[in-house]
This record gives sequence, structure tokens and C-alpha cells, in this order.
Amino acid sequence: MALEEGARSCLLRCRHRLEEDIKPPYLMDHMISDGVMTVDEEERITTQVNQAVSLVELLLMKDNRAYISFYNALIKEKYEDLAILLFPNLPRTLTDGQKNTSDGSLSYVQAVLSEGGVPQRPVVFVSRPELLNRVREKLYRLQKDPGWITVFGMAGSGKSVLAAEAVRDHRLIEDCFPGGIHWLSIGQVEKPDLLVKIQSLCFRLEQNLDSQSLSRPPNSLDEAKERLRFLMLRKYPRTLLILDDIWDSTVLKAFDIQCRLLLTTRNRSLTDSVSGAKYEVEVESGLDESKGLEILALYTKAKVQGLPEEARSIVRECKGSPLVVSLIGALLKEKPNRWRYYLCQLQQKQFKRIRKSSSYDYDALDQAMAASIEVLPDEHQDLYKDLTVIEKDVKIPAKVLSVLWDLEQEEVEDILEEFVNKSLLFVDNNSKPYLYYLHDLQLDFLVEQNRTQLEDLHTKVVRQYQQHYRYGPPTSGDEECLYWIRFLTYHMAKANLSQELYSLMFSLDWVSIKAQIMGPAHLINDYVEFGPILDKEFQEFLSLNGHQLEQRPFPDVVQLALSQPHTSEVYRQALQQAQDRARSGKLYFDWLNKSSVESLSRLVIHPHQGAVYSACFSHDGTRIASCGTSKTVKVFRSTSGEKLIEIPAHDDEVLCCAFSPDGHLIATCSSDRKVKTNLIVEEHQEQVNHCQFTNTTRRLLLATCSNDKFLNVKNTMFGHFEPVSHCCFSPDDKYLSTSSNDGTVKLFEVSSANEWKTINVRSMFAENDEEVLVKCSTWTTDSKRIICAARNAVLVFDVETSDMLLEIRTNRLSMVQYCHACPTSNLLAIAFSNYAVELWDLEANKKMADCSGHLSWVQRVQFSPDGSQLLSCSYDQTIRLWETKKVHTSSAIRLKRDSDVLFSDEEIIVSAADNCNRLQVWKWQSGECKVLQGHKEQVRCFSLLPNSPTSTRLLSWSFDGTVKVWDIESGEKLQDIEAHNGAILSCHVSPDGCFFATTSADKTAKLWLCESWQCLQTLRGHQGCVRSCRFSWDRRCLATGDDNGEIRVWSVKDGSLLKICSRDGKDGMDSLHGGWVTDLHFSPDNSLLVSTGGYIKWWDVEKGEALQTFYPTGSSLKSIHVSSNFSTFVTIDSIGILYILQRVM
Repeated sequence: MALEEGARSCLLRCRHRLEEDIKPPYLMDHMISDGVMTVDEEERITTQVNQAVSLVELLLMKDNRAYISFYNALIKEKYEDLAILLFPNLPRTLTDGQKNTSDGSLSYVQAVLSEGGVPQRPVVFVSRPELLNRVREKLYRLQKDPGWITVFGMAGSGKSVLAAEAVRDHRLIEDCFPGGIHWLSIGQVEKPDLLVKIQSLCFRLEQNLDSQSLSRPPNSLDEAKERLRFLMLRKYPRTLLILDDIWDSTVLKAFDIQCRLLLTTRNRSLTDSVSGAKYEVEVESGLDESKGLEILALYTKAKVQGLPEEARSIVRECKGSPLVVSLIGALLKEKPNRWRYYLCQLQQKQFKRIRKSSSYDYDALDQAMAASIEVLPDEHQDLYKDLTVIEKDVKIPAKVLSVLWDLEQEEVEDILEEFVNKSLLFVDNNSKPYLYYLHDLQLDFLVEQNRTQLEDLHTKVVRQYQQHYRYGPPTSGDEECLYWIRFLTYHMAKANLSQELYSLMFSLDWVSIKAQIMGPAHLINDYVEFGPILDKEFQEFLSLNGHQLEQRPFPDVVQLALSQPHTSEVYRQALQQAQDRARSGKLYFDWLNKSSVESLSRLVIHPHQGAVYSACFSHDGTRIASCGTSKTVKVFRSTSGEKLIEIPAHDDEVLCCAFSPDGHLIATCSSDRKVKTNLIVEEHQEQVNHCQFTNTTRRLLLATCSNDKFLNVKNTMFGHFEPVSHCCFSPDDKYLSTSSNDGTVKLFEVSSANEWKTINVRSMFAENDEEVLVKCSTWTTDSKRIICAARNAVLVFDVETSDMLLEIRTNRLSMVQYCHACPTSNLLAIAFSNYAVELWDLEANKKMADCSGHLSWVQRVQFSPDGSQLLSCSYDQTIRLWETKKVHTSSAIRLKRDSDVLFSDEEIIVSAADNCNRLQVWKWQSGECKVLQGHKEQVRCFSLLPNSPTSTRLLSWSFDGTVKVWDIESGEKLQDIEAHNGAILSCHVSPDGCFFATTSADKTAKLWLCESWQCLQTLRGHQGCVRSCRFSWDRRCLATGDDNGEIRVWSVKDGSLLKICSRDGKDGMDSLHGGWVTDLHFSPDNSLLVSTGGYIKWWDVEKGEALQTFYPTGSSLKSIHVSSNFSTFVTIDSIGILYILQRVM
């Protein structure tokens, strides 16, 4: 088909722009992949002086397919401005009537695969039709139902190319995957990096939806899994997800979401740990001789029959590995007369074998690699050696190597292009800038060849970085910055630069930069990985404050560190930096009385290199067992964290562990489908989620539950229609409760193994069409109530009647992960996805405490048998022990949060409201007490009128919307003012006693004149209840704070709005204050303002900008007392901790 006239005219009109701007080599790669340009045509163009002119001339002689391919190439290479010029005349090949034509089919397939990030077909491509058909046959099995297809084989066998080619089929896409095909390269990845990859995939999927569907990136793997589940099942129900190069079964857990998946891997057993239909395709370890010869023929542009006799010997020496044959082919492309030479290199040159026990054919690879490197110029051989320091599965931009080699970036790019052309390096063309990486076999070869020089090579990286960034680390956030921030510590450790690594990681500047750019998880991993050469101070600091480092705007790390113990290195550095910065006017505050506050977290244990999925007390409370991704079980002393024993338990991650009642046995269950104790090994059909022994030894039983929907005790129990996630014996061992993904809790009689009743938890949620996964259940100590966790709620049911007695709900952004009832009290512990643990009193239906400190999702909580301790375990690799009495009682001086203190001359007056709507006032020195009655609802607070005669008049205000004036000598009510339509939430009298202000739940504030009790101004504009107010000392301004975290500053003279604080930077999930603005105070010169809410914040009044933030251990600060010189601040948090903060000078 000739080129349409409109398209030809458009090329001629835009010819000058195209010839000036385009770089043909990048565009021609795409066009060759699309089959619209030959390699010969590419070579003819590259020999021309002006390649762009030659490419446009060639296009004018081509057809519509070439025009479309050129247009798509412009889009992929970020020439959007040029693509816009060509778009109006784009040939209409994608209409419904033309989809079945070869042109339309090619363009349709190319568009779908490009959008999903599927790699293009290699320039040198050899079809393997038998394997291709086997993969496509399996893909058609996913047409109606979700499932897993595993394409497995040795490295270098062509799995990725095969997977990409299998989906390059118009009919397959239209019949099976009309929602699209999305490709995700995984590799050997840690959980923080896996999270980044899934975040990118979610972003890619959401971009194709309407703009309102865009949401913040998920903050954890569990949240990412739920986001991906929603997108794949609700928005893209018939979509294929391809996971390339999977190494670890734990990765698959994040994608176990009942969708359609194809994965490439070297381990065929990986999908044993996931649920759903499973199919396999094995890729032979090598190409047969004919295919190997075909690759060599394509590289050398010869016919197979015309290849020299050495060709067959080379293929045999390479044992058919596509990677190795391609390495030799690339060499022969450059030097086509060296067949005999390269064959001799392979046959005679002796290279040291890499990993003799490996299944890879390293002999041929070593020889091919060495031969490839030897043809490089000497100076380039040295540069290639430097690539030895790259970690596996890490892609780096040219700018990093520009620093390492001390060369201009353009020169580096030319060198890297040479490496790529000789198959010594790979390039990711889909990223901007291009990222370069080594195949793991190539990297293994380099490491073995340069083993004695590894330390020197890493030292070179560190020294070049230090020279280039001698004035401070990069903070741009681009690919080069990310590489240095992530891997500098790795290079220092490998270079054995222990002192420099210590100094870097004990630098608060480094902590701040890395946490801000990459998040605290990478920092924690560094301290865990390099623990032997570091102490634990900074790790503990990050563990306790990591959740704060997720805040936006990013918190001041120096201020956070000032809360550390006075004896710690973290505090010493922080105080030094705070003092230095204070000289230039920066605000910092030292927590003076922190030494008197005991840590609520009694013990922090780091038991495993990886997430901790389960932890439990022994029945005597002296030991703790834990398990997780490390595939081991460890037992510790509960008093000290001392490790007693470590057991290699399973071949896959261990999901649960449990002590027997006598403490002699430990049971474990795993993704490998096995249940183990000291005595037995049993197996389910799929992964085993939970195990538990009976509570007594009268009749020792072990219950297990699995994704195979069965429950095993002494018999197999049936009843659930979806995977069973949890099982739990009642305290008297009469019943066993099971929790399932089918939205129910079932109760079985243990003696008969018969189902007794079903509690339909799903029906308790209004959105019945949404999936309700019941995470777990727990029994109260009297066995009369059962408590279960589902979605963002904890539900309490009566066992006899199945009636719901109580519901505890959290916000919609936080999911309940687990709950456990205390065996000796009414306390219930709840673990949330927002990293928190909460304690609730079931009788009072009241939250008693927040236990903060975990850095990631909390997986399990359990009370000790005597109820004195609570343990929690998390993805952050820690187990924390909490003392339950300290958690919900004062660990320091505790003031009543509804009390107030006034300093009047030498007298101290304390007031408190009682539950009879009365206000009781004590004169502390004399002990005199007055009871003031008159409010119809709860009394909120009171304030003395300072310039009233003998200061005997007092204002009080109430939920009933009134302000009352009292004579505190006689107790007489002097004035009754109907102030607001809603409850009055705060009141403040101006320093000169002339005005007072009130704020209300009706979202307004009002200014009043004390002489006449008349309202002067009504201040409107807040979008939430106005919770607090305060006059400036010169009484020209009034500050008000609302429940959305917004602070407004008003003119007292005319009621005009002067400034809004906290509007910019407000987090979409929470107010800038972490809650309501509950109190406000101006500095004596009225230039600064301090406010309380979830945090304490100091503001620049004129600019409305936050200057500093202090994060308390608890939350919900009600008020703050400020010294007259604005240097000392006193407040109490929700769990009774007193804070005395002093400004650092």
C-alpha cells in the first residue's frame, strides 16, 4: 500500500522541522522492530552525513505502515511536539473495519503492547514456534478465569523474549485480554524496591482512567496489593499482567489478587505459595543447532548454508545458550573473518569456572565474555572492569558513570553504546534517561575475574563521589541522585571504609536527605545490613520516629532527634546542630523532662532479616517465638530479647507459629503448604495461613487453616467457600472459630468436628457487593463473646445469639490487620495498617491508648497470659513489647485534660468540670472551693476577667451555646449571654480586659465588648468547628483554629482576615496538625504563634509559615501553657505524658 497523499504532504511540509530535531538511530530501532525498515536500510542511512535527511527521504518512499511506525517512534522517544504535527494526517488503520487487515493488526498490537511496557522484539530475532504455541495455548486458558502461567528455564534461555513474543498476537489480545497487557520487570528485589515497582504499575493503570481516579501512591506492600486488586478486578478485569524474572515466592504474594498473570522465572515451584489455577511452560536450556546457526547468520548477514564449518562448532561450544551465541554473534558482526579465532578462544583458553555447582553453563559464558572484552580498546577494558561494583538487577544512568570515570556525559554515553553493541551491556530504552545494566551472568563473570580487586574498585567509587560532591550530597531526586543516595553506603561497606560509613550513617544530615528522598524503610535496611559495624542508637531512633518521616511536609530531623536520651550520640549531634542554627534565628525545642518518662515500649527485638509475620508468648510468658520471611523460627527470652534457639523451619516464608500449652512443642505453618511441629509434618493442598494449639493439655489438639478452604484439627472440617485465614480455640476449648475470605466466621464443636453456627460478618457492611475478608477472630475470657476483624472494623458478637454487640471502626484509609482479647481484663488490642496498635476497653467502648513506634504494617498482636504485656510484630522487622499498665496509665505526671490553671498575682487558681455540668474552682493556696451551677450541659472552661474589680468576675462557657459571667466571691451569676447557635468550644479575654472572643461548633468566632457584653464582629470563613482562639498581646489580632487544622488571624479593629496559616502543605489524609487545633498563644512581640493539636507547631504570624513542629509520643494535645518570655512550653498528651519544652538558644 502506497503512502496516502495527505501523509506524504504532511511529511513534506514538516520536513525541515524533522531534519533539524530528530536523532535517527533511536527512531530506527523502533521501526526495525515494527518490520517497516530493514537492517540494510538502517546501515545505508547511518553511513550518510545527514542521517535525518536520509530517513525522511526513505519515509517518502514507504507506505502507511512506515508512517504510523515513525509516528509511534516519535511518541516513545519523547518527540511529542513533532508527533503532533504528523497526527492530523495519520492513516486510519485502526478502525474496526480494518483491524483484521495486516496493517491494522500490526498497529493495534504495537499500540497495546507499547502502552503496557512490553519489550520490543530484538533486532536479531529467531522464532521458536513450538514453544510460542505452547505459551499461547496456556494463555487461552486464562480467557474466562484468572490464573498463573509460569514460563521457566535457565538464565539466558530466552524466557523474556518468548513471553513478549507470545502476546504479540492480535487475536489473542482481542479474545483474551481486551483490557490490555502490562509488563513489570522484577528481578532480585527487596520489599521497598518491589513497592516502588507496584507503585509505578498502579500509576500507569490509573493514568488511563479519569483524573479523579488518581490517588496518592500506596505506602506499603499490603496497601499496594489492595490498590492493585481494585484496579485489576474493577477497572481492568480482563487484563494480563506479566512479571518478568521472578526469584522469590514472597514477591508473588503481592500479586496474589485473583487476576491473570504470566511470570518468567528459573524456579518452577514459585507458584506453589499462591492460590488459583496454575499452568507451566518449560523453556529448554538451549537452542538447537539450527536456531543457533540462524542467530549467527542474522548477525553476519549470511545464509545458514553459507556459514563456515566453524559455525556449528561454535554453537556446540556455546551449548545453545541464546545469550552466549548472541555474544559471539555480536563479535562476528564486527570482525566477520574471525570464525576460527573465536572458536579457538572458546576451545583452548582456560578460564576459572564460576560456581561449579551452578546449573548455568558458565564455561561457554566465561569464554565468550572474555573474548568480547578483549576486543575493546585497553582504556575501555579498564572502564568495563569498573562495572564490577554494580549490584545485581540494578540499572544505572550514564551520569553515575560520568562521576565514576570523570568524563563528560556525552563521552560516557558513546562508550556505553559501544558496550551495548557488543552485547556486553544492556540498555533500558523505555526510561528517560536511558538506564544501563548487566545480565547477572555477566556480572558474575566480572566479579570472579576481579575478585582480588573488589575492595579497590569500590573505594574508587567512593572517592570519585566524594570528589564530585564535596560540597554536599545530591538532592535533585533524579535517577543519578537516587543511585548515590541508595547505594553509597553499600560501596563504603564493600570498600571496608568502616569509619567513613560510621560517620555518614551517624550524620543527621544524611538521615534527613535519605529519608526525604527514599523514605525511612531504606534507612532501616541500611542499619540492619551494616549492623555489625554500627551500634543501635540510630536504628532505634529511626524505628521510633520512622512514621514521622513519612509526613509531608518533611519534618525537621534535628527536632525529632532532640527527643532522644541526653546520653545518646543522636541527641548530642542534634543539640549541636540546633545551637548552631539557632544563632541564625531557627527555632528548636529541647524536651527537658524526657528522662523522667519511661518508654511505653519496654523491649524492641530485631529477630529476622525480613518481615515478621507472627510472634507469640509461651504459656508461662517467659519466651517469645517469632517467624517470617526468613524461613526460620526463633525463640527469645521475653525479659531481655536474648536469642535461645533458631530453627530452619520451612522452604518458604513461615506465616504463623504457636507454642503448645506445656511449652514443649512449637508448631509452624508456611507458604510451602506444610505444617510442622517437633513431632509431625502435615501438608495442605495450598499455603497454610494459621495454626493454634488448644489452651490446655487435657486434650492436646492443633488446628490449622489454609487457602485450600479446609480446616484441620484431628479431622478435616469443611464449610467455607474461600480461603480460611485464621482459626482460634475458645478459652474452654469447646469451640473453634474460623475466619474466611468468604465474609463469615464459623464456629465448630471441637468434640464432634461439626459446624455449630455461622456468623455472617459480610452482612454488617453496607457495601454488600464489595469483598469482605475476615482477617481473624478472638474470644473474650468467658467464651461468651467473639470478636472479629474485617476491613476497617472490629465487630463484637454474642456467641449464643449471633447478635452484634459492639462495633469499633477506624477511618477508611486504615485497615484492621489483627485483634486479640486480653485473657485477664476487658482490654482488646487492635493492629492497623497505619502502623499503629490501639488498646480498647470493651466494656466502656473507649480507646485507652495508642502504641506508636512501628515503621510498617503491624501483622500480629498478642497479650501475655497474665495480661501484663502486649507484643506486636511488623513488616519493619521488629517485635515490640508493651507494658499494658503503663500504656493506659501515667508514666509521668498526668494532669486532667479538662483542667485549667490561672496565675493571678501570687494565687494559683485551678478549675475542673464535673459530670453534673458544674464548675468547681479551688484557690490553691487557701484551699477555698466554690461550686458554680447554671449550665445545662457540660462546662467547657472558664477565664478570669483580669481588670475586673479585685478580679472577682469570671467567664464560663458551655455546650449549651451560652457565656455566663460570675462573681466568684459570692457565687452569683451576673450575666447570661446567648452567644452561638452551636456549642461554644473556646473563649479568651484580651490582655487589657476590654474584649473577649468566643468560638463555636457553628463554624464562627465572635468578638465581644466586656463593658456592654455586645457582639462587635462575627468572624466567618472556617470550614470546620472553630475549636480555639487567642488575642495577641497588643490585642490588635485574634487567632482562631478549627478542626481541619486551619489557623486564621483576624483584625480585632474591623474583623478583617489578615492571614491563613497551614492552608499550603495540608495533607490530603489529615490536617497539618494531625487533628483539631486546640490551643493558641502569641509571643510577647506578637511575631510568633504556637498552636497545639496532634502536634505542637510554631508559626511566623506575618508570613503564615510553619517554623517548627514537635511530635509527641501520644496525640490529641488539649492545651499548652507558655512562659511569659515564650521560651518554655508545657503540655500533656493523650496518654498522660508531660512535656516541658525549652527553646534552644
